[in-house]
Amino acid sequence: MNIKFSVQYDIVVAGAGIAGIAAALQAARCGKRVALLEKMILPGGLATSGLVYIYLPLCDGNGTQVLYGLPEELLLASIAYGPGDIPPDWRKEKNAPELRRYRTVFSPAAFILALDELLERHGVDLWYDTCVCDTVLNSEGDAVESLIVCNTSGLGRISAGCFIDASGDCSVAGKTGVDCISEENYLSIWALQCDRRRPAGFESDIRMYSYIEEGSERRIYRGMNGRSCSDFVVRSRRVLREYYRREQAQLPCGRDQLYALKLPVIPQFRKIYCITGAHVLDDGQSDWHFEDSIGLAPDWRRAGPVWEIPFRALYPEKSPGGLLVAGRCVSARNDAWEITRVIPAAAMTGQAAGCAAALMVERGIRIPAELNVSELQLSLRKSGVRIFREECGLQRS
Repeated sequence: MNIKFSVQYDIVVAGAGIAGIAAALQAARCGKRVALLEKMILPGGLATSGLVYIYLPLCDGNGTQVLYGLPEELLLASIAYGPGDIPPDWRKEKNAPELRRYRTVFSPAAFILALDELLERHGVDLWYDTCVCDTVLNSEGDAVESLIVCNTSGLGRISAGCFIDASGDCSVAGKTGVDCISEENYLSIWALQCDRRRPAGFESDIRMYSYIEEGSERRIYRGMNGRSCSDFVVRSRRVLREYYRREQAQLPCGRDQLYALKLPVIPQFRKIYCITGAHVLDDGQSDWHFEDSIGLAPDWRRAGPVWEIPFRALYPEKSPGGLLVAGRCVSARNDAWEITRVIPAAAMTGQAAGCAAALMVERGIRIPAELNVSELQLSLRKSGVRIFREECGLQRS
């Protein structure tokens, strides 16, 4: 293997989506030297490159905020340089629909500018256009020691005391042989379009076009590989092309009245791979109490349920040490994965992973299960995180 460069950090985060950004920011705030690796040249993942520009709720739909810390900080950052409003009376709502909860929509490009600013301000070392090719274990074979990456400089080795897989597809964990969970995805696409089908004088309207394939013939994608990714992207854009051909034909000035403005530059899979963790979140656990909880996640689809997320879901059940996960890689299946995969939960688990990684490096710990969870919880509380439902004024079921 012809290694062209080699560098060392305290903590390396793979994936600059919302989870990876939260992890990198938290670790940097803990005084650690942090590298953030991203195969694209834009931060934000699905929220920005994927055009999923809805920052889902931080509250339970009954007026109680349950997510604080970086999830709230990033929500406010998403509208710092662009449009977006938070419903003013969300605290007064009861059984509120998503649109009236503590949430917002944002401009993906404006959010990118704010994320750049945050990462620069905290000294996170960004490695854009850099793909993870492989993992390297230490001489004992019990911990991840470095990642083999590829960019325009060639192959390189990036080493650290702890690694966080926030890739969304377990691109680090999977390469270490960690058992992973996959679930079904259906063909879908979100895109931004210019729609001028309005009364005379109305300005150009930038709107979202969304499509989810339905019916018995819909294509099912499980996991992801080079071929399925390409097939998903080609088919989704074919759907969009057919839509514009059909709609434009019915308009007097079709190509001027309705057209695609921006397409996603990453595949919009919702669930790819997550780890089989020391605890796997699953259906029926929304009311469970976990002594090792590292934060809360509301159900964005309906008011009421608030999940406690255990630290054990952030590291593999069986694997080499020195590895944590965040965001869509967090151990979950079925309906629970719908909770952990979205922006607010990704930011929360990212912050927890960044904090845990910093403590592991400070204590010389390679096995996550050996970390003192009470110390982790205390550190997170100092960053404004609420750990248990009672800390938000909610009662256990």
